[in-house]
This record gives sequence, structure tokens and C-alpha cells, in this order.
Amino acid sequence: MTNKWIRLIILLGIIVVVSACSSDANSDNDQGNKGEGDKELTIAIDQNFVTLDPQNAGDTVSIFGTRAMYEGLVGFNEHMEIEPVLAEDYQVSDDALTYTFQLRKDVTFHDGEPFNADAVKANYERIIDEDNDLRAKRNLQYVEKLEVINEYEVAFILNQPFSAMLNKFAMVPFISPKALEDDEKDIALHPVGTGPFKFIEWNQGDSLVLEKYNDYWNAANSDAEKVTFKPVPENGSRAAMLKTGEADFVYPVPQQDIKELESNSDVVIEKTPSTIARYVSINTFKEPFNNEKVRKAMNYAVNKDAYIKVVKNGYGNILDSTMSTETQYYTKQEPYEFNLEKAKDLLTEAGYENGFEAEIWGNTSSETLQGMEFIKQQLAEIGIDVTIKSMEEGTLSDEIYTPETPKDAKVQMWYVSWSPSSGDADGATRSLFSSEYFPPNGANTAYYNNSDVNTWIHVANETSNIDEQEEIYANIQSTVYREAPWIFLATDTILSGHRKNLEGVYVLPDGSVSIKNAQFK
Repeated sequence: MTNKWIRLIILLGIIVVVSACSSDANSDNDQGNKGEGDKELTIAIDQNFVTLDPQNAGDTVSIFGTRAMYEGLVGFNEHMEIEPVLAEDYQVSDDALTYTFQLRKDVTFHDGEPFNADAVKANYERIIDEDNDLRAKRNLQYVEKLEVINEYEVAFILNQPFSAMLNKFAMVPFISPKALEDDEKDIALHPVGTGPFKFIEWNQGDSLVLEKYNDYWNAANSDAEKVTFKPVPENGSRAAMLKTGEADFVYPVPQQDIKELESNSDVVIEKTPSTIARYVSINTFKEPFNNEKVRKAMNYAVNKDAYIKVVKNGYGNILDSTMSTETQYYTKQEPYEFNLEKAKDLLTEAGYENGFEAEIWGNTSSETLQGMEFIKQQLAEIGIDVTIKSMEEGTLSDEIYTPETPKDAKVQMWYVSWSPSSGDADGATRSLFSSEYFPPNGANTAYYNNSDVNTWIHVANETSNIDEQEEIYANIQSTVYREAPWIFLATDTILSGHRKNLEGVYVLPDGSVSIKNAQFK
């Protein structure tokens, strides 16, 4: 064999080796980080969406899912401060009864329909229609009428001053009038909004897929071409998806995985103070929970410090009021300190010295199951034998919110959290503690009823005096906390994680995920 052929064989061998090494490297990259130029955003969350009707969404996951596709006249920035969105400007009259909005003129819905005053009118009429029974109606309950001033200006006239009105406008998204006209009932499955992303498909229980809306009025905000929300209830699976790059953003990040993930150079962990209050709602309409001593005994029997350590891995604070420290007009209360003897004495005084049987409901996420197990173990120490009933989120929501009267409600205890998505004290109070908001009208799943609290809630809404509002909400918090319609547990520290090459996706203090500014480095 000539030297020429030997040199050729050696050269070919080098090419094969280099090619193989290059192929292996690419293979490793495919298993981890997304390839260069990939603009697909995958977000792993712990629960399923309940509905995609933005005007009937009540759970946090459904709210932030619809916010990616829908917008309101105003909205929230990352600090839950009000900012203009579909309205480029607005004014409030001196008597606080008229809210006038100047609408943007360069906005279209995903189906090409223009956003204008007629669109606002069509949505307003849908929301206030009693037959539709939409959750958004509560946000507009003090609106007496809507006036269309011209094609791009509207005014909402209130029947009384309402201190939280701007925050409530931020909770009212707008749907394409054409989509409403074509098939209003189909909106929950086929959304049509004005947001930065438009609907592709919803495989219920599996994924929600969106794509970039190229005619978005503020298109420079995101370079993500496609977004997939994947409900992943199992904690370990979400953490693994973040490590491998299968998910670009994960919320919530399991507390037990934080240290390992923080040591991963491809992952960034974010810790955010929250407005999320975590508690067990107690049905005060049912025996023996209608006895205040029983409810207080349950509070004293649960070690809140241990709860934060065991269930939250140390990430959280004791819930020492009816709302988080991050919520407007929060007032600290004296917490129910862990005291088994006091708990047993209260049960004996209430006539339940031998305890009783009870049932606690919750969703299927890993953390919820762990939390319910903790409550079960704690209450067992004072003779309360708790059975855990775990349900998929949609089924649980139906069981909780469909009973027409307190007598029809089967729930005894519900392990749950609440965050005022409207960012105000009213959002953390009225729907939870007013007797007007028993299910199906609201989230007062404790069926709590105190005439003073009912009156205070109305008075707080009607006054524009900040000092008066603060005093009223302090009275509400102290009264409710004392009467214990909940087992008060903790406020969350929001733990989210993202791949290092992703920016602009974040969790607001209310627990909702914002993707409108998603950018890949």
C-alpha cells in the first residue's frame, strides 16, 4: 500500500472519530438544554387547569393560564401594582363613581376582530347577565351602567364608591365579541383574547399549548414562539424536568430539592414573598365544627412551626392573621401556639373528650397530600380521627362550589390556599368571610357568618378614607381569627426555578405565573 493511501485512510479515520464525538456531544445537548435558536417554552406546574373561560376562572392556575391569552383594561406588574394595558389611560372622578378609560387603538383579538368600545360593551353585557352566572360579575357588582363615549372611550358608572375598583378591573379580561357571538359556551375550551399568546390546544389533564400572537400590540415583549404548560402533580418529576431541561420553568419547585437545584449551574432558583395564605377551611355549619371551642382546639393541636419545617421544608411563615403580611391592610394577630393540653381541655369543654371522626379534602399534588397527612397526625393526638380524601382539581372544585345551600355541602375540612389575585384587602376578605359568598356564590367554604364582619366588609368597600379602611380591616381580621373558621397554617415563600437561558418569566406574589415578557438568551 502506498503512502498516499495510508495517509487517506488515517485522514478518513480522523473524520469518523471527530464526527462521532460531535454526534455524541449533540446527543447530550438534546437530552438537556434546548438547542441554539429553540424558542419553545415549557412550564411545569403542579395542578391542572379547571377552565379557560377567563371570566369564570376562580383557581390561581386557571387565572394565570388565561392571562397568557387575555387582557383587561388594566393589569398588574410583578409587584401587583396597577398598570394600563388595553386602556392607555384612565381617570377617576372626584366622587369616585365614574371610571373613564381611553382605549388603545392598535389592538386586535386573535381572530382579527378589533378591540374597541363595542368589544368592551359586549363583554360587560355577558358578565352582568344573571343567566351566565360568571365569577367576574362579582368584580363589577358595584357598576350601575357602562357608557360608550366614542369608539375608543368608555365610562363605568358605579352606584357607590368602591375602594378596590381599579384592582377589580384588572380581574376582568376581554373576549372577542365574534367568538362570543359564534359560540359563547365554547369559550372555556377555545379561548380568543388579545394577549401575547394565542390558543392552540388543551389536552385536559395533560397540557395547554399556546403560540406567539404575531399581531400583538406589544410584540417586543417576548421572543417565545410556543408555550406549553404541563401539569405535573408529582414533586420529584417537576424537579427532574428542571434539571434535565425538559422544562424551562417550574412552579412550585419542591422545597426538598432546593439545595440540589441551587448547586446546578444551569438552574436559577427564585424566592418570592407571597400573598398566599395556607389553611384548612372548617365547615362551621356542621357539627361538631359549629362549636367555636372545637375549632380553637384544632388550631392549638397543630404545631405550625413543625408544619413549616416538615411540609414546607422551612420555606414559609406562620399565618398570624386571615391574610399574608404582603396583603394590603394586614394586621398581626396572636397566633394559636401549639398546646395539646389546652386543645384537649377545649374539646372536653365542648363535649368531645373522646374526640370524633372527620374528613379532610384536598387535591392530588404531592405537597397537598403531605400537608393533609400532617394535619391527620396532629389532630390524632387529641382524638380526632381524620380520613383523607384526595381528588383531581376539577372534581374537587365541583364538590366544593356546586352545593346550593350550606345544608347541601358535604365538605367538613378542606386543605387549601388562597391568594387575592386582585391584590387588595377586599380580595382577601369578602369572598372568604361574607355570608353573601357561601358557595356557589363565592369561596366562603367555612360557611362563616358574623353579622359585624358582614357589615364591616360593606363599610370598608364604601369608604375612600385609607385610615378608616385600615381600622375596619383590622377589626375583621381580629374577629375572624378569634372565631377560628380555619386552621391557620402558614404563608408561602414562593419557590420557582428556571433554566439559566430564560428571562422574564416570574411568579407574582399571588402565585400566578407571568410569561408575557419571556425571553431566551
